[in-house]
Amino acid sequence: MILEPDTSPYILLGGENAVRTLVNRFYDLMDSEAQWRSPLREMHPKDLSESKEKLFLFLSGWLGGPDLYVQKFGHPRLRARHASFPVDDQARDQWMACMLRAMQEQEMPPELYEHLQTSLQRTADFMRNR
Repeated sequence: MILEPDTSPYILLGGENAVRTLVNRFYDLMDSEAQWRSPLREMHPKDLSESKEKLFLFLSGWLGGPDLYVQKFGHPRLRARHASFPVDDQARDQWMACMLRAMQEQEMPPELYEHLQTSLQRTADFMRNR
């Protein structure tokens, strides 16, 4: 995907409201769909409020918007912060399937969807620790 110099995935997606919508839908799906209950949902706390907020903050910067996660928590250190969770192929695949479904339900240009799918898959692969 070729982006104009002043255009980021964050802007193309629709900014803060769109990122919040994506994150909320991701967690709503994860919380309600049986196919993501184990192991993905079981890795998360019962109350998903903090998880939602942290993913929103992270994705804002990761997508090229405000670097909110870094401002609040410092460098994401994704692998270190997830080291206590058993992120295996199944957990990775469930996370990706859930996120892709949330993305499919949100309006975005097909090129952006493909770009995000590739980038998220690369990140999800990096997160495996089992």
